[in-house]
Amino acid sequence: MQDTHVTAPTRFIEAQGIRYAYRRFGNEAGVPLIFLQHFRGGMDHWDPLLTDGFAQDRAVILFNNAGVASTSGETPDTIEAMADHVAIFLKALGLVQVDVLGFSIGGMIAQSFAVRHPDFARRLLLVGTGPRGVETGGHGGIDPEVARVTGKPVSVLEDTLFLLFEPSETSQAAGRAFWERRHQRTVDVDPPSSPQTLQAQIAAGQKWFRIGPDRYAELKEIKHDVMIPTINSYIMSQHIPNAQLIIYPDSGHGALFQYPELFLAHSRLFLDN
Repeated sequence: MQDTHVTAPTRFIEAQGIRYAYRRFGNEAGVPLIFLQHFRGGMDHWDPLLTDGFAQDRAVILFNNAGVASTSGETPDTIEAMADHVAIFLKALGLVQVDVLGFSIGGMIAQSFAVRHPDFARRLLLVGTGPRGVETGGHGGIDPEVARVTGKPVSVLEDTLFLLFEPSETSQAAGRAFWERRHQRTVDVDPPSSPQTLQAQIAAGQKWFRIGPDRYAELKEIKHDVMIPTINSYIMSQHIPNAQLIIYPDSGHGALFQYPELFLAHSRLFLDN
């Protein structure tokens, strides 16, 4: 019987002194799709509707970067170093090419990965993220309530609804449904990310958010399509060659979790084309 999001065992592979935690399941006939998670998120923060949906026609790889949750070592404080860890991990698995789904800070890592390791990255799905010098600013300039909630050791339902979904009745209901799906796995679950990971990811994000000369120049090196919300999606779609842009209505940061079936359909069309 094929493994699923709920049943796939946590595996470990060691490379360059780091013991990377990952789960791999799905159809091995297609190009593998690696998932790069949001701020402090681990393998259990993904939506089973998405992971199992993608797994129907490709191998799905859920992955904890260095120092995150059940992976050993310390979390780097730059996006570039995080992207290099993705490459180290994939090389250890013996893979030569993957598709990438990067959400939030995972989308920043995906961009850097595509620029620094272009032969590895075939196609990118960038969700709820932004380019270097992102318009919305970093933890030094965001809403204090957002900073307070994201700094909690463990998120509760109310935090997820606040951070990832709109205050509308429809969006909040979708958020509660996602919360239930996210907790379907009850055995072999990931531990929470450490305070060190929190501080390192904040530092990495602040460096990424700094506005410098030619802030969008490296986007032209990414020969992939893009799917992300907010003003940064327009910026990225203008600068990444041949980019596609999809924005979902009445949705917040976690649009992919609010519209999992629609996001899955759009993504599969793109990846399989």
